Amino acid sequence: MELAAGKILSHRYQIIRQLGKGGFGQTFLACDRQLPNQNRCVIKQFKPQCQDAETVAIARRLFENEAKILQELGIHRHIPRLFAYFEENGQFFLVQEYIEGEDLATEITAGVYRQDEGKVVALLTEILSILEFVHQKQVIHRDVNPFNLIRRSQDHQLVLIDFGAVKQISTQVVKEGKTVSTIAIGTPGYFPSEQAQGYPRFSSDIYATGIIGLQALTGKDPEEIPLDARTGEILWQHLAMTSAEFSYIIERMIRYDFRQRYTSAGETLIDLRKLGKIHHLAPKTTQVVKSQDQVARQGKSWLKKILSVCGTIGLIAGSYLGFDYWKNSRNSLRYYQQGQTFYQLKRYTDALNYYDQALKINPDYLEAFQGKADALLALQRYSEALIIYEKAIQINPDSAWPAWLGRGQALDKLGKNQEALESFERVLSLNPAASQAWQGKADIYLELQQYSAAQKALDKLLTFQQNDAKTWYKKGWSLQNLEDYEGAVKAYDQALAIESDNALIWYQKGNSWYQLNKINEALESYSKAGQFNPQFSQAHYSQGIILQKLGRKPEALEAFTQATKANSNYYQAWLNQGILLHQMERFKEAIASYEKARRISSQKAEVFIGIGNAWYRLGDNYQAINAYQQAIQRQKDNPETWKSLGNSWFKLGQYERAIQAYQESLRYRSNDREVQAQKQLAETRWQELQQSLQNQTPKVDNEEQIP
Repeated sequence: MELAAGKILSHRYQIIRQLGKGGFGQTFLACDRQLPNQNRCVIKQFKPQCQDAETVAIARRLFENEAKILQELGIHRHIPRLFAYFEENGQFFLVQEYIEGEDLATEITAGVYRQDEGKVVALLTEILSILEFVHQKQVIHRDVNPFNLIRRSQDHQLVLIDFGAVKQISTQVVKEGKTVSTIAIGTPGYFPSEQAQGYPRFSSDIYATGIIGLQALTGKDPEEIPLDARTGEILWQHLAMTSAEFSYIIERMIRYDFRQRYTSAGETLIDLRKLGKIHHLAPKTTQVVKSQDQVARQGKSWLKKILSVCGTIGLIAGSYLGFDYWKNSRNSLRYYQQGQTFYQLKRYTDALNYYDQALKINPDYLEAFQGKADALLALQRYSEALIIYEKAIQINPDSAWPAWLGRGQALDKLGKNQEALESFERVLSLNPAASQAWQGKADIYLELQQYSAAQKALDKLLTFQQNDAKTWYKKGWSLQNLEDYEGAVKAYDQALAIESDNALIWYQKGNSWYQLNKINEALESYSKAGQFNPQFSQAHYSQGIILQKLGRKPEALEAFTQATKANSNYYQAWLNQGILLHQMERFKEAIASYEKARRISSQKAEVFIGIGNAWYRLGDNYQAINAYQQAIQRQKDNPETWKSLGNSWFKLGQYERAIQAYQESLRYRSNDREVQAQKQLAETRWQELQQSLQNQTPKVDNEEQIP
């Protein structure tokens, strides 16, 4: 959808002009035509990268959830209010409060805070006070940077804008109908390595705030501040004179290892307030630009983040040891960032080239090794990926948990389940909140059919992703295999509360109901599965089986017909359709269905038995005998087949052959009275026939013999 000036959205919001545009969406200045003074607002448009129905449905759920979060956050006076959210033509729109003022980047560039510890403490306190509320709501901002902090002209207070979580609706990837883990959202330079790998935490926002503090204090952009090549820590102390207490706080905010950082904004504020240098009045801005200029700046902010959303950053090799070395370090960062961009675009071969360039400059670049291994994993080059993950681990065994995670995933793909489990355990020892490690463990236990162990891993996984339908489905599946069918139904219900149109979940729920002998509930579940996926042949087949049991033959026939339409090679559906048609005494149609099944699998005795039975009922015993003999070639020990063969021979008056067939039947089921009686009758008829033949033989008189 192209949005030009004057365009009206949702019959209410009129576009004034575009503020920014990127690969995943656009942002606009608009006015609300339904308000008397036509208040200005900001409209953000998000476009899912894929437009198929399944992707749009997933994006819709994500968008609605995130919009509700923004609505709840908007009650804070330092966060823009969400006025509305809506969908038009497969695209999603947020309508938010327009904040008039100056962004923090302008203040920092003007040197308002440079080398002034007191002002920086006040600034950090102001930012963290907003984040404290955000974190209390269990939300991670993910994109804290100076362009996302606006000094509101009305009261000179900071306002935090542009929460990164909503941008997931544009960057989610769909694989086999399900979403996969979050890619990195944020602005390069302001987020740490765990967020670059797609695992943001509350402390990721703390890191970003610390970087803003350093930028304000030193006047240096993040990429201009050197890093320690061995530890990955930021080397900033030579750029500013600060108290030991303040240095401790900043260093703890920006530690490479998230476990060594402050865990929340509230915890950070406690230490900041102990300094006793808090400036309660916010610093004056250099200037308050006119509305038109401010609009352009907000647009620039939005555009900048959209353009950088695919770019991720890890802490890189580099130290303050000389210009040439420093230049090389920055070059390796650029190559790494380009590799990350290509990785997010799924151009994995191109990504590999850039990761290799980064590693040529810095052979100990942990994040570049990680990126290279991830790309190899995505290319299904599992053995190569495993080697690179292990190199990353050698660099820093105790901090490279994403490498341990990738190692486990590669080992799993290579069929080395036990080693993969050990790798996932190592991940969890370093980062107990690494949900993908719990997921990896659960998947391996499910594959090994160790369902009790899988249950424990899935229960832990659900503490991190309560709203993930796939995890609830796996829980239901494992409970189903543990024969806890009631528990399975409850788990499937949880999954369906999240994805009500998931045909597979409905189908497995039907299987659990069936095991509980809840026939009507099972029938309803199978019907839902077929409704949401008309090509789901197994759902139609299961529906047919139940309808057949209930004696609803025409409906059962329609269900089997739908199953064979969805999958023309569905042997069991053709077979059961033949059985049903036989029950309905439509014998020729039954034979046609059996023949379809026979062409799919000619080695199964049951299909020839069905063909034989139908020909027998049609009175063509020669065709029936041929089919029964074919069945016996494939399964000799079936007494019913021998019995049926005997009956056909009996009908043809071939009593001796009938007796032989009945004897074979009794060989496998000696106490079958019906066969015993039929054999006895055949023997009697055979004796009568022999006697009749003897009586008909002409006698020669001795007197008439020629001497």
